[in-house]
Amino acid sequence: MIEFSERQKKIMDILAKHEPITAEQIAELLGVSKGTIRSDLAVLVMTGNIEAKPKVGYFLAKEARSTKTIEVFKKRKVKDVQGVAITVNGSTTVNDAVITLFLEDVGSLMVVDENHTLQGIVSRKDLLKVTLGNAQATTMPVQMLMTRQPKIYTATPEESIWEAARKLIYYEIDSLPVVKRVEENNTVTMKVVGRITKTNIIKALLDLEKEEI
Repeated sequence: MIEFSERQKKIMDILAKHEPITAEQIAELLGVSKGTIRSDLAVLVMTGNIEAKPKVGYFLAKEARSTKTIEVFKKRKVKDVQGVAITVNGSTTVNDAVITLFLEDVGSLMVVDENHTLQGIVSRKDLLKVTLGNAQATTMPVQMLMTRQPKIYTATPEESIWEAARKLIYYEIDSLPVVKRVEENNTVTMKVVGRITKTNIIKALLDLEKEEI
């Protein structure tokens, strides 16, 4: 695999933001002469990373553009795209949880205590299973049927969107609680600060594509 110089990487960054662009414009943005970058442009064209059209300028090759998108996607963090967490407490009844699910249009609820510490997760499927054929279940507290640790998969605000997407796909789930780990009295707890869903991630990817157009 070819290792590009720092200047060649900067040229590709410039093309990702400003394509199509002439050699003169690239040189100006880099603060060097056109002759200085002539060999860099030649290397990038020969390796298929950029393309050039007469009277138009230089632009990223299709494959390089896709690679660039993935690189940026891996650098963007969960905190940049996360949504608001929809939470209930453990004593919330199944009936109230169902109402909250539909009012908020979400697939799962995060169960927290008075300090907003994650206690569990209750999904639409959990609520459906317990209520089918059991009219008395509507008064049951959600803490009796919620999923608890260690079966809860989470993300952190500083985690990359790429890693969050990997977890969603690997564990076949639709959303992850976004948590901050807090240590008090030698005990580590997870405070809920948001949630990230497949929809958040798809929107972030589409926004990246818009930025590159």
